[in-house]
Formats: sequence, structure tokens, C-alpha cells
Amino acid sequence: MLRPTPDVAGGFGRPDTIKGYEMPPDENYEAAASSAASEVASFDDSHKGFVGKFHHALHTTPALVPLIVLLASVAIFGAALGSKFFSPFALTLILQQVQIVGIVAAAQSLVILTAGIDLSVGAIAVISSVVMGQFTFRYGIPVEVAIVCGLAFGTMIGAVNGWLVAVMKLPPFIVTLGMWQIVLAANFLYSANETIRSQDIAEQAPMLQLMGAKFNVGGAVFTFGVIFLLVLVLVLAYVLKHTAWGRHVYAVGDDPEAAELSGVDVKKTLISVYALAGLICAFAGWALIGRIGSVSPTSGQLLNIESITAVVIGGISLFGGRGSILGTFFGALIVGVFTLGLRLMGADAQWTFLLIGLLIIAAVAVDQWIRKVAA
Repeated sequence: MLRPTPDVAGGFGRPDTIKGYEMPPDENYEAAASSAASEVASFDDSHKGFVGKFHHALHTTPALVPLIVLLASVAIFGAALGSKFFSPFALTLILQQVQIVGIVAAAQSLVILTAGIDLSVGAIAVISSVVMGQFTFRYGIPVEVAIVCGLAFGTMIGAVNGWLVAVMKLPPFIVTLGMWQIVLAANFLYSANETIRSQDIAEQAPMLQLMGAKFNVGGAVFTFGVIFLLVLVLVLAYVLKHTAWGRHVYAVGDDPEAAELSGVDVKKTLISVYALAGLICAFAGWALIGRIGSVSPTSGQLLNIESITAVVIGGISLFGGRGSILGTFFGALIVGVFTLGLRLMGADAQWTFLLIGLLIIAAVAVDQWIRKVAA
């Protein structure tokens, strides 16, 4: 039996240095480590090249495409129309024209981010405005209380939509399609298809028209409805990006089962999203009164389609889990720029619908490309 012998330092030598002993190569770990390659592990960069980097930018910043389209359309119409388009009044007029659609589209964005859809947003906005007007003029309720009742009514309808989707597990399309018809019929039955005139509102309840009040800033004309839209977009953008609730919304839209396994209360999140969407639509109804001056049960009939248009052009995926409120805002502005630009050029209004239709198809195609390459 071999015994280790003291080395020069007085200790005992390693087994591989003992005279007459030779360690097998497969056990000589120090020798193997010294002869191993010293290169650090490297991975292929899938984002090399312009196309790869551009795709990566689109994937991480969904609002980039609508922003590029918005800037390009402004530049094109500005070059064609000159100062007639590039004036403070004309540019702020676009904001005034898209304020209602923009507010409703913000509500629609929240729902679509959860991989749902809400076809009742326009009807909720209109019936909320009708409740505000009827409570004030039919029942003599103070206008401030009537406005709160209208906001609460819109929130309640949204919460019912959310409960049917989250708890009853009904498809969002079917639920909101049915709710759209119910609310639309209730709107006409309750209001008896009567319009409250703008003159009466201005004399007896001017607060109903508050969102339509205008003020000038250096030649630019703003309304309180436009200010509300801008504040709403900024607040929702912050909440979705920097709060736990916002991350839950994206998680539910991306994969609800995985979100639930990770501790997200999917049902509570869905109900809160639809309820908040109903509240935002009710604010849109208040802004609608200020925009048209009157309370009309026949107004806002296309808001559901127009809101989906702004959301899709804004780069929010219809499959949920990807997109941003800023993109939706840009999408609404794109529609406004095309509408005003073509009108100033004297073009037929049908060209607006044609170009918007092409933009919708192109936006969905880009979203599919981003998802395919990312996968």
C-alpha cells in the first residue's frame, strides 16, 4: 500500500506526485481543466441585419408602426396642402374630431389586450349620455348627480359583460354582441327616441356640455374632451406598464391558464377590465354631449366599429397580450388625418373608407408577421 510522503513544504504530496504512482488521465481533473478551451460561450444574434433589428424594434415597441404611418401621412398631406393643413387650427381640429373615437378606443384597447372584444362600447356611451340627460330633464335630478348616475350605469353594464365572460365562460364576441342589441333597444325605449335640444341644455344644464367647452392656446383650439383624452391615454399607458394590474392584463391576454398558474386572479382581472371599459365609455358619452351639443339616442351608432379600427391600426394584436394605448391613440389620429386631409383636397369621402380598409388589412398582416418571426 502506497503512503503519501511529506513534500518540500512539510505537507503530504498529492497522489499524482507520489513516486511510483501515476494518475489515470480521466481522473486528472486539473490537467483537463488547464487544457480546456478558455472561450466564453456565445450565441448567435438573431437580430443581425436591418430586417432583424427592425423586427425586434416592432416586437418590443408595438406603437412604432402607427407612429411611422402617422408621421408619414402628416408629411404627405402637409406637402400637398401646405399651410391649409399645417396650421394650429387644422391640427387641433383633428384632435377634436377623434376625441370621442379615441376615448372609446381606449376602452376597447383594454378589452382586446385580454384577447377579447367589446361590440357594445358605442351603445354604452350613448345610453350613458341618455341617462345623464333624462335624469336631469325628466326627473329634475341635479346635473352633477345625473352625470355620476350615467357614469355608474356605464360601469355596471361593463361589469355585467365581464361577469358573463369571466364567470360564465361565454365568448366575448357573443356576450357583447347580445349586450349591444339589448342596450341599443333599451336606449330607444327609455328615451322614446326623443332628443334633448342643445338650447335647453345650454340654458338649464350647461355642465352636460362641459366636455365641449373650447379654449385657445396660440391659435390652437382645444376642448376639455381633448384634454380628457390626452390625460386618459397617459394614465392608462402608465398603469398598463408600471402596475401589477397592468401586467396582469397582458398576462391574461397572452395566456390565461399560465397567468392563473402564476397567481393572477383571471376572473377578477377580466371583470375589472370590462367594468373600467364601461366607465370610460360613459365618459365618452358625456364628451359626446359636449361634441354635438344635444342628447340624442341616435348618435354614435358606428363607435364600436370605429374604435376597433383605431385599435387595429394602432398595432394592438387582436389575439391579445401585445400592444399599447399610445398605439391606439396614434391609430385614431391616423384616421383623423386621412379624413381631414382628403376632405381638404376635395376627394370623395369613399376614398377615406378605402384607405382605412387597406390600413386595417396591412396592420393585421404586420401583426401576423411579427408573431410568426418572434415564434
